[in-house]
Amino acid sequence: MTTTVPDERTGELEPIPERPYPKRRDPKGSWMFDMIKTADHKKIGIMYMITAFVFFLIGGLMALFMRAELAVPGMQFLSNEQFNQLFTMHGTIMLLLYATPVVFGFANYILPLQIGAPDVAFPRLNAFGFWLFTFGGLIVLGGFLTPGGAADFGWTAYTPLSGAVHSPGVGADLWVFGLTVGGLGTILGAVNMITTVICLRAPGMTMFRMSIFTWNIFITSILILMAFPLLTAAFMGLFVDRHLGGHIFDPASGGVLLWQHLFWFFGHPEVYIIALPFFGIVSEIFPVFSRKPIFG
Repeated sequence: MTTTVPDERTGELEPIPERPYPKRRDPKGSWMFDMIKTADHKKIGIMYMITAFVFFLIGGLMALFMRAELAVPGMQFLSNEQFNQLFTMHGTIMLLLYATPVVFGFANYILPLQIGAPDVAFPRLNAFGFWLFTFGGLIVLGGFLTPGGAADFGWTAYTPLSGAVHSPGVGADLWVFGLTVGGLGTILGAVNMITTVICLRAPGMTMFRMSIFTWNIFITSILILMAFPLLTAAFMGLFVDRHLGGHIFDPASGGVLLWQHLFWFFGHPEVYIIALPFFGIVSEIFPVFSRKPIFG
């Protein structure tokens, strides 16, 4: 920043450098509002990782409570109902509210940078998917605030144990509804990653020039599109059985076996959905510090 003053001898204007004014301080809490309304892939990636880690801490605390109950025979630190609720919620949180979303945290932050993209293909859809995951997780945890407590039928939710007869109460309904909402967010995130890899690569960045991490996220997103829609459909069918008098998972018509097929059609790909991105991360880090190219 400069100002001009007339020279005493020539009368011409000469610039005089001045120190610029410091940047005006942002109002308190403005960073939080900025994070809430952001569509930047880096910020959303950080928010994914922070939120998933918070869920991880909650799930870990539940594990400590269960281990405390099992430390001494007959301790009764927890009641039978509380233990079942913690067992169900611990498995749900670690699998669907931590392990899967943290993958999208790394993917959102790193993948566009590795392929030379300015952002993901659908930035607002990306933010929408994050908030679906966040509020879906909060809905699931909200079951603890209901009179009957949270869901207590195990994280696999086998029918007819998870039906309205054997597991009445709002907590089970919140579990089903929250995971349906969170699953929709996961599906939207997978669509975003696939579209970003296919359509937003930099000029000259062919598919076989992409890094292993980007390839792993691409394959993981395809697996998500194969597995999560069926899981979400199964949850919707369970909700229909519980509240609309449906008989989709009625044991008399083989519905129990149908639930097992639908759930484990999701369950086994979920193993690779969790593992593949971290294989990619390891495959990126080891060659750098070992100073040897990866092969195989």
